[in-house]
Amino acid sequence: MDKVNMILLRNIKIYAENATYNSGYIKIKNGKIIEIGENSKLTEEENYKEIPLPGNYSVIPGMIDIHIHGADGADSMDGTCGALDTISAALTKEGTTSFLATTMTQDKSLIEEAIQNAGDYITHFQKEGHAEVLGIHLEGPFINKDMAGAQPIHHIIEPDVSLFKRWQDHSQQTIKLVTMAPEAKGGMELIRYLNENGVVVSIGHSNANYEEIDQAIEAGAKQVTHLFNQMRGLHHREPGIVGATFLRDELRAEIIVDGIHIRPEIVKLAFQQVTDQRLILITDAMRAKSMKNGVYDLGGQEVTVADGKATLKRGTLAGSVLKMGNAFKNILAFTGCTIESAIKMVSENPAKELGLFERLGSISTGKDADMVILDGNLDVFMTICKGKIAFKKGEINI
Repeated sequence: MDKVNMILLRNIKIYAENATYNSGYIKIKNGKIIEIGENSKLTEEENYKEIPLPGNYSVIPGMIDIHIHGADGADSMDGTCGALDTISAALTKEGTTSFLATTMTQDKSLIEEAIQNAGDYITHFQKEGHAEVLGIHLEGPFINKDMAGAQPIHHIIEPDVSLFKRWQDHSQQTIKLVTMAPEAKGGMELIRYLNENGVVVSIGHSNANYEEIDQAIEAGAKQVTHLFNQMRGLHHREPGIVGATFLRDELRAEIIVDGIHIRPEIVKLAFQQVTDQRLILITDAMRAKSMKNGVYDLGGQEVTVADGKATLKRGTLAGSVLKMGNAFKNILAFTGCTIESAIKMVSENPAKELGLFERLGSISTGKDADMVILDGNLDVFMTICKGKIAFKKGEINI
């Protein structure tokens, strides 16, 4: 991987935080963005190593996946540093520069093992040139059995503040987001505790009605997990979680834009109602991402992957094999939105949700040099993580 300390990108389109430069430059030093501007104003370039790029390429902020279980044969629930190494390396190929290692409903001891491993990895073993693990997304086990989806029903338990405290200690305080069902016994108590302690509460795998969502928002819930999937839907006499998401500005919403979990027309409807101010693109991908069709494991369950679709034996969708670069292109195609809007949903909103927008989520002076170079077809050509070239397609002289 690239060891150059000072990098120059120029003569390309730059989607910066507060401006778009049709022919711009970016200076990177010691992993940070130190200067951005129109190419005509570039000075003092002799100490920088230039990455030569075609003029029809563009630069966007690094994508942030806050809901990703695994990739390239590895899963966060494997409970090993090797698994997180594999995932963090693989994700750079699709434009993801940071992510939350996502767990799933399982035996309590296995969840504990996974979050302890992730906490150790986050604190001590992050690698240069890999996507950064920003924290842990605890998906389950505090969910509703009626909306389990691919989460093993027999491991679902009631929300438990004392158990969460123990897990947070084991994780070295790295659990940043919890997906849970607020209607479960003890749900509101846990939401209040999480909110008071800076952990994002996401309503998911839930059958809550509109009144219960009201209570959850009052208690501190801020997000909805994979909108439409495994939640009470929209009904004209009961708005449910979907209706609440449409109506309540307090809620951001994850959405899986693979054309499988949600029809493109419904993605467009969600975009029109929730807008680019509150939608967050995720993959919810499992270990089969980037792998061949076949049979894989998800939380001890057999998952068959065929032609981009992952299902349990009973036909239930079991996460996805979606890549973030494809989600980015899909949202453009499904909704007709601008690239600037897509950037909000794939970079800015997740950074803001995690309270990390001061260093991630946009191309701005002083922020981490996490960025993605797209070719003329908007496919990922290169990924830069903290100033290090983590992935490049084909051969270029650097």
